[in-house]
Amino acid sequence: MLDQQETNHTSADAPEPRGEDGAIRSEYVQEVTTAIDAADATRLRTLVGDLHESDLGSLLEALDPEARPRLITLMGADFDFSALTQVDDTVREEILEELTTKTVAEGVRELDSDDAVWILQDLPKDEQTEILDQLPSRERLALRRNLDYPEESAGRRMQDEFIAVPPSWTVGRVMDYLSETAELPERFLELYVVDPGYRLLGAVALDRLLRAKRPIPVSNIMDEERRRVRATEDQEEVARLFERYDLVAVPVVDEQDRLVGVVTVDDVVDVIEEEAEEDIKALGGVTGDEELSDSVWTIVRGRFPWLLANLMTALLASWVIRQFEGSLQKMVALAVLMPIVASMGGNAGTQTMTVAVRALATRDLSRANAWRVIRRELAVGLLNGMAFALIMGMVAAAWFNINDLGLVIALAMVCVLAAAALGGILIPLLLMRLGVDPAVSSGPFVTTVTDVVGFFSFLSIATLWFGLR
Repeated sequence: MLDQQETNHTSADAPEPRGEDGAIRSEYVQEVTTAIDAADATRLRTLVGDLHESDLGSLLEALDPEARPRLITLMGADFDFSALTQVDDTVREEILEELTTKTVAEGVRELDSDDAVWILQDLPKDEQTEILDQLPSRERLALRRNLDYPEESAGRRMQDEFIAVPPSWTVGRVMDYLSETAELPERFLELYVVDPGYRLLGAVALDRLLRAKRPIPVSNIMDEERRRVRATEDQEEVARLFERYDLVAVPVVDEQDRLVGVVTVDDVVDVIEEEAEEDIKALGGVTGDEELSDSVWTIVRGRFPWLLANLMTALLASWVIRQFEGSLQKMVALAVLMPIVASMGGNAGTQTMTVAVRALATRDLSRANAWRVIRRELAVGLLNGMAFALIMGMVAAAWFNINDLGLVIALAMVCVLAAAALGGILIPLLLMRLGVDPAVSSGPFVTTVTDVVGFFSFLSIATLWFGLR
């Protein structure tokens, strides 16, 4: 009774880690930091011991870098190493550099194989080997095999904890096996039927197993057409398969169709989030692996190439403007209105480009519907161009008291918005055809098209209309 009271008291002493906004509370982080500084392992277990891996990962990111490995060391066997899968790559690498290989080996032993691979894959090969050598033979061989698969492949994402049975087993025997076997996966939604060579024959969903009569062989109720993926298949293609067919798990096979693992929906959610994050960052000119925890120099190196590409496009646009230097000197209003034309074109091009890049990533845009989408975007550009031509024509005419100037900028607005629509869709399609990632490379090219067409159309129409040369 006394032990129970002490346990309740200890749990009550642990404050809530997150505030109402869902973020880690600064007061909580300070309490944990104080316990770390005092090397108070007992207090630390009270504060951190029951945290979910996601909350523990957020706490690690909130702590000062030097406090993170100390927390893990003080927690000892009570630290949940799966929390390292929830932190930025940079944070995880910094933590692993400070931990001994023995500590890491003991931590990954308790993890599912997919989580263990996620932690080990960024380590140098010699450190991987040193850690793997401290694991039992079966676990070592399984992790080494998974690490040998290509990066961002199904083999890296799969877990090798699954249930496989021969086709001769009856439903009753399978049920007895499940109830009597201690070492089963913590969670599973289906089991797999394999031949003596471990080649996948089919899958049996748990709900179907529970509804079947005990004497029925599992081969009679298995799904022989069960979708499967190769271990070498790209993780993005696997995620797309889950999305298209509403899967919750999919078996992974090697080149000989032997069952080697299973990818579950929780892993696929992570893949979808990572791929979407990479696309968003790429559209903004940021490398997909940039994290908030990166150093200044790392961020500078990652962003410099994109800024350099934009500088080149800006120089080209400036060269176009210089060709009309005389017109600008004779009519200052042109210099005032030029940025409006370029800005409208840039925004319209970015809108179209964003939709196109995302549609290409999800395979919604392909050769089958490309021309229809191109025609649609051109129509959108022309209609928006005419609408804003009317607006800006009236604004320019009233602003400068020159009616013809309103007509000039109206014509330029139609030209630039039509060009932005075509550039925003055609450039990503062309880059995809050339084997270049459109998310990474489309931005500078679309910006070039909108700036050059915008400046050239506006200044050339004005020069011809007003006879400025």
